[in-house]
Amino acid sequence: MPEDEELAEIRARKRRELETALGRNAAIGPVELTDATFADFVGGHPVVLVDFWAAWCAPCRIVAPSVAEIARDYAERVAVGKVDTDRCPVTSGMFGITAIPTLLVFRGGRLVEEIVGAVPKARITSVLERWLAAPRNAA
Repeated sequence: MPEDEELAEIRARKRRELETALGRNAAIGPVELTDATFADFVGGHPVVLVDFWAAWCAPCRIVAPSVAEIARDYAERVAVGKVDTDRCPVTSGMFGITAIPTLLVFRGGRLVEEIVGAVPKARITSVLERWLAAPRNAA
């Protein structure tokens, strides 16, 4: 099998695995992402919220319940993932994450908004609602 076909097959399999994980985890919370799974996850969903966090970060623990609630409340419209900045330095560096928690919103695979700090759930949902309502060419 040519290398390009093999890579396409691997990507398709990983995307299916992520979609299955999202469906299974939507009731309990966001999907844990890694440097290896991040791009496929973000590129595989129309609107994505990603929480960059670390276990030692107190503000991250404050915002985590809101992110989990959003994952449940928006399960049909927004894919929600979490990136542990200590375990995923490549992805964290790619987006210049220097403060956590940082929430990134992607639309059509492109970064469209950044929220830094332990903000109230209402702030996060207002950003998501704006991007869910925006015309498709707004991203």
